[in-house]
This record gives sequence, structure tokens and C-alpha cells, in this order.
Amino acid sequence: MLILSFESSCDETSAAVCEFDENKKQIRSNIIASQIETHKLYGGVVPEIASRAHCDAITNITYEALDTAGVTLADIDAIAVTNTPGLIGALLVGVSFAKSLAIANNIPLVPVNHIKGHTAANYFVHPDLKPPFLALVASGGHTSLIRVDDYTTYTTIGRTRDDAIGEAFDKVGRVMGLPYPGGAEMDRLASIGNPNAIKFPSAAVVGDNLDFSFSGLKTAVINHLHNCDQKGESYVKEDIAASFTKTVISSVTKKLEMAYEATGLDKIVIAGGVSANSHLRAALEEFCNKRQIHFYMPPLSLCGDNAAMIAAQGYYEYLAGVRGDSALNAKASGQ
Repeated sequence: MLILSFESSCDETSAAVCEFDENKKQIRSNIIASQIETHKLYGGVVPEIASRAHCDAITNITYEALDTAGVTLADIDAIAVTNTPGLIGALLVGVSFAKSLAIANNIPLVPVNHIKGHTAANYFVHPDLKPPFLALVASGGHTSLIRVDDYTTYTTIGRTRDDAIGEAFDKVGRVMGLPYPGGAEMDRLASIGNPNAIKFPSAAVVGDNLDFSFSGLKTAVINHLHNCDQKGESYVKEDIAASFTKTVISSVTKKLEMAYEATGLDKIVIAGGVSANSHLRAALEEFCNKRQIHFYMPPLSLCGDNAAMIAAQGYYEYLAGVRGDSALNAKASGQ
């Protein structure tokens, strides 16, 4: 079957056409209109500007996705769209557009959870990946440990209590004067810095839980930078990035090990924008290899927000009988 899908939960407008059957998961097109240059002026995503940019882009990228895939709307078997979680205004653009397109052309509409979509991106490149498994979804808006019991049943067993991991990377990078978004440059600097230069507090919440708190870690780093500035002391950006990254990774692996011991699942999946971080990918791969755990990660092209991942999850939601109608709405928060 052919699925036309849409993603507009934050600052990427994306449309894709993907083909699925029992033995095939193929991306026919995956068009992304980025807003990075727009939001770079403000050092972060401005929700109202993001919503307007989605409105401007979504029609053209839909035509482009169909043309690139070599199909027309008449060939489409289902339309999948992110309806939660995300920026409410941004989500509403995608939901409204997809809903109108589906109803006008009598095509089944399938709502998809953005976090599930990130995880499902792995299905394109790992045909052997099947639930149950443990997933770590790490992005600019989310940091969650999830038990995936089947293709549509997700249970969050741990999450951040405040800032997301990607948000912490970007905000620290902004204070250091790095270009937006800061995560990519932090990754590069960490590769040449001293990870033991500065000791920062762990983001792993103390106690018998699987939660994180990146707000305290972020604040500790920012306070260190401000104190250096106030005292007229210089600091090495590479060492800050490396020490911060080391703390993030040790925090994540601590809770991941606890989750592994609690669930006994021998498959671990990483997904989300921060899964592109080279240090995190290497650390989790080493973590899994030492314990003989099967480890799965998406290619860099499918780490960030994109519509192909929504199609992947939409396929399984469709098989499970999930449908949207004219009453489908967007929700800012959701698992």
C-alpha cells in the first residue's frame, strides 16, 4: 500500500510517500522544508512564525512528494499525519491540511503520535526489528524511555521531568555563542575537548525511578559560563562541550541500564533528533555490545523530524484499525 504522510509538529514541514507490504518498507519520497534559517535569528523556535511557515510550505511540498514518488492522489491508499505531541499551532496546520485532503478524496485518515513515529523510523533500515523492545526517544522536545510491546502499544516508563535533552544541548550552545541549533556544533566541539575538564551534576533523577532532569544540569553549565565571564576568566568551549556531553551520556546510560534490568528486554532502539549525536550513538552501541543486547539506531537522515517516519508508524496504526475523521484535532501533549 502507498501512504502519503505529513509531519509539522515543530519547525520542519515534511511530506512523504512510502510503500508498505509484509516484506517491504520503502521511502518513495521524503520532502522536508526546514525553518532553521528563519529561527536562527531568534536563537530558538518561535511558535507563531513556525505555524505561518508551515502554511506557506505544505501545499508545495505535497506536490513535490507526489511528483518525486511518481504517483498521484488517486494512487494513495491512506493519509497519515502527526496529531500529537508538539506545538499546537504547528500541529494544527498539518492536521487540518491532511484532514481536508483525506475527506475531499475519500482516503482513510490515520493520526500518528510523533514519538511513535521517531521510533518507527528504524523499521525502514532494520527489517529484523520487531517488538517487544526498549526505546530511548531523545529530541529537542522529548526524552523518554518507552517499553514497546507491539507496533502500536507504547508504555512510557521513564521521562524527563523538565527540559528535554536536545533543548539542554541547544540552550547551553546558545550561551556559549554557538550557531543555532547548538546541538550539532556541541557534538563537533565535544570530539576535540577534554570530557574530564569539569564535573557537572548528573541528569539522572536519584532514586528508584527511570526519570531525568536536564534543567539542573543545563543551569549548572550556564552558571559556570556566567561565573567565568563575571570573573574575567576564559574557558575552553571544547572542554565545556565535552564535559557536558559526557555527563549527559552517563546520565542516560545509568537509567537505560536500570530500564534494561527492570524489563529484561534484549533489544534497545534509539530515536529522535539527538540520536544523531555521534557520542551518544557510540556510547549506547558500546553499552549494548558489552551486554549482548541488540542495538538499533536510525540513519542520520531519519533522526530529525520527517514525514517518512510518520508513514512507518501510520502503516501499523492503519493495520490496527486506527482512523481519524472530521473531528480529528491536534493535541500539544501526548505520550
